[in-house]
Amino acid sequence: MDVNGTVAEGFEPVREAFVRNFEALGDRGAAVAVYRDGRKVVDLWGGTKDVDGTDPWQHGTAQIMRSATKGVAAAVPLLLHQRGLLDLDAPVAEYWPEFKARGKERVLVRHVLNHRAGLPMLDRPLTPEEALDPLKGPEAVAAQAPVWEPGTDHGYHALTYGWLLDELVRRVTGQGAGEWIAAEIAGPLGADLWLGLPEAEAGRAGRVGRVEAPEPATVLRARPKRSVTEAYTDPDSLTNRAFGAITPFPDQNDPAYRASALPATNGIATADGLARFYAALIGELDGVRLFSPATADLARTEESAGPDRVLVVNTRFGLGYMLHGSASPFLGPGSFGHPGRGGALGFADPESGIALGYVTNGFRKTVTADPRAQALVRAVRGAL
Repeated sequence: MDVNGTVAEGFEPVREAFVRNFEALGDRGAAVAVYRDGRKVVDLWGGTKDVDGTDPWQHGTAQIMRSATKGVAAAVPLLLHQRGLLDLDAPVAEYWPEFKARGKERVLVRHVLNHRAGLPMLDRPLTPEEALDPLKGPEAVAAQAPVWEPGTDHGYHALTYGWLLDELVRRVTGQGAGEWIAAEIAGPLGADLWLGLPEAEAGRAGRVGRVEAPEPATVLRARPKRSVTEAYTDPDSLTNRAFGAITPFPDQNDPAYRASALPATNGIATADGLARFYAALIGELDGVRLFSPATADLARTEESAGPDRVLVVNTRFGLGYMLHGSASPFLGPGSFGHPGRGGALGFADPESGIALGYVTNGFRKTVTADPRAQALVRAVRGAL
């Protein structure tokens, strides 16, 4: 397998793992970038731009990130808090009065970020057309009753997270999260990273494969428990209702879907753009630092841990970010970031100064710990 790009001395194991992903784990097109203390040490790409095509993946090829988008989007409310514009302990309804309907008066801003709002599903799923309307999603979650007492438990808000976050940002800034990311994050960083792909950049984004329903065995490393199996096979389970908040799920190759801004699921980035973003969360990169040390600590301070009512495995969340654990094994105990269902991964590890971005066009039946991404993480760990 021919792989393009460079690795710094000592990071050769990452190249070897990246090649094995194509040879043994079926990657069709992918890229990985790693920064250490603001310096790029890995920049690799290979395969084809489209999962079913023949055009080669180029250095500037971008891909949809699925839920790795959540980690990028989470930076917006945390930066608004850092600037004194958003109180994490205020009720959401303080900024969004319509939201308090049906027992949601005590949902706090931090509950949106730590998956404790009790709103992982919708009684009536949205159609793909409704989901792309920036008004329909927020209206639906504002009208939805919580499925547990907000703040008392946690469960992954697979799709509703995006509408909750986007409307909060809009109420505070007058802009959607995608517009804010373009102006305040991607622009200053020079990062190829979009939530709402501009028409001028559409040709850079490769076509991805269809996302298949996850197999319970891919969520856990060991043999799945019966409850996990049932969660992913019972159409009425909270798991399936959370992932089915848009039914049917939109075609991810549809230009209209890619041009929209769904902060839970449809961000598009190059591997370098994603890695640059995380590098700037934990240190200065080309004169830009996004998070102060205090905000970085907020992002990775445990807010939710234990059995996840949606994923039905133990998960750990800070404010908007998954934390190192069995469901999301990053580089070390202090790492924070977010995987994307089917493959993508972005994270930062302040202790080692590492930031990693991995994107792929070959989505697999994985929810959190994709074997290709984890092979790269192990290689980085071994190189340190």
